[in-house]
Amino acid sequence: MALDTARRTGRVSTTGVTAPLRAHARQSIAERLFVTRDDLYPLLALLIITTGWNLEVIKELPVAHRIIEGRAVEIELLKRRRGSGRWHQTVTWEIGSPSQELHTPGGLYLLLHRLMEPARNFLEVPAFWAVWHHQPDNHHRECRNPFAKTLAASLKWARWTARHGLFADPPLGVVPTGENAGAHPLRLTANQLKTSIDVRRTRQLGGHLPSAARSNSTRVLFRNYLSGDHTTIDWAQEVVSEAFVDVERAAYDAHRRALIATGPGELRIVTSNASITSDTPPTADTAWAACADHEHHPATGRRCAVSFLDCFHCGNCVITPGHLPRLISLLDALEERRARLSDAEWWKRYGPVWTAIRRDILPKFSAAEVSNAHQRRPDDSLLDLVEPEWERP
Repeated sequence: MALDTARRTGRVSTTGVTAPLRAHARQSIAERLFVTRDDLYPLLALLIITTGWNLEVIKELPVAHRIIEGRAVEIELLKRRRGSGRWHQTVTWEIGSPSQELHTPGGLYLLLHRLMEPARNFLEVPAFWAVWHHQPDNHHRECRNPFAKTLAASLKWARWTARHGLFADPPLGVVPTGENAGAHPLRLTANQLKTSIDVRRTRQLGGHLPSAARSNSTRVLFRNYLSGDHTTIDWAQEVVSEAFVDVERAAYDAHRRALIATGPGELRIVTSNASITSDTPPTADTAWAACADHEHHPATGRRCAVSFLDCFHCGNCVITPGHLPRLISLLDALEERRARLSDAEWWKRYGPVWTAIRRDILPKFSAAEVSNAHQRRPDDSLLDLVEPEWERP
């Protein structure tokens, strides 16, 4: 009888139940028919997890939708954080199989849509969210949209986690002691949950932010959700390190290919401990190295006409200890060029030279020799001299 009355009127009555037991009895009856206000917390959390959208958008999910061939549901979202004229965005969410309703955004949306239909019948203005509240409003209605009056809706996430005894691992750096060593109340907020989901998705996609961005632009995703999270910072540093290794390897490979194409595949480096033999050809100094045969380039057999920066990839190149100060000065100039060029352009223009000096030349000399050369490096790197003015960044 009580269920029939609630289904017809949207109000839960408990005739014959004493006052001390009435609240519990009404809640028990309502839970059998309606989604209640206490159900909001897990349902909001599930929608944030499956859709990747923030709490403000989830609160204003529309009741209107379109099912596409039983495979997806199309809805128009309202996102107030964007500028004027950009509040609405149409999204398509996968429905999935009936057994996967809690794991797909479309399946969960339709499931909750059905679960809240009994309460929705008593709303003056149709809305996706329709729950039963134990306290009637000014019009004696117990079924209503909890976010109609204000989006805040007085949500108390801490109270909900405490009521259900939800605990978290101890904070980093805290050593558990005492009887309640592992009992740390879970501090849950919608923003923390959204951040956790974004971090997990970004990691699953290899840290590639453009692929990870679903509900935000890449810039907003990192600035608002990922930049302050230590796991994301660690992951980003790892990704950056791996990317640097890859681009440095590509630059060095380009240097090695050019070197093999013009000679024996190795730079001729005369160290302080090496003896000059009769096989060592006479040389003429260039900007940062020496050339064994300026009149005959190894690739063409003709007089060399390439840039001095290309000397480091040529079989005629000879490096001696006397060149170290100028090489150090050149490295400084190349680093200064980074501020003027994009990463891609810098690596394309200077990467092979930078890696040749760092990996093929400097390791052949002692730390003391390199340190001494650093102290004696000239102020003028000569980089501006060898690059035409119209090619300078």
